Amino acid sequence: MLRVAETLPLPDGDRPRADADLVSASQADPTAFGALYERYRDRVFWYLLTRTDTAVDAEDLLQIVFLKALDALAQYRPEKGPFSAWLFGIARNTAATFHARRLPTVAWDLVPEILLPVDEHDLEARLLRQEDLSRLRLLFGRLDARKRELLVLRFVAGLTSAEIACMVGKSEAATKKQLARILHTLKEHYHDHA
Repeated sequence: MLRVAETLPLPDGDRPRADADLVSASQADPTAFGALYERYRDRVFWYLLTRTDTAVDAEDLLQIVFLKALDALAQYRPEKGPFSAWLFGIARNTAATFHARRLPTVAWDLVPEILLPVDEHDLEARLLRQEDLSRLRLLFGRLDARKRELLVLRFVAGLTSAEIACMVGKSEAATKKQLARILHTLKEHYHDHA
């Protein structure tokens, strides 16, 4: 099973520099692309899993995403944004194409367990946690697809606001503000239904 925590070995400030070095190496020698694949595989998989109905579909799309990225690597321009935003843009477009005839959905149940820690021995805490998650699933499901995707990109894929901004074509400030508004609205509705 893929584990999200293993995919974030570098602090956010070091990741773009390291990515730039790996991209340059991969453009010169495609076999070096494996390091980029290893760095982003799990994060892209979890993102795709929120956009598909099954892990098998997500795995299939994962392979397509990285094949497309490898094929288009010569077209990547660092001045247009970080590699991660470029890669997740490919993942986003691949998932959209996959679901061209259906509305995209994000299943709250597919958020990795590692992001939802619970003490297995405390039955009352588990029950309260299940009630909380049910309430959050309901609220999350009521958001429009664009808002759900922003939350997934931030909290499941682990992208920064700047990386998301590059993907969606907005400024970083506007993206941060929109994420803050979405979270504030969820928080208000969560407490209203408590």
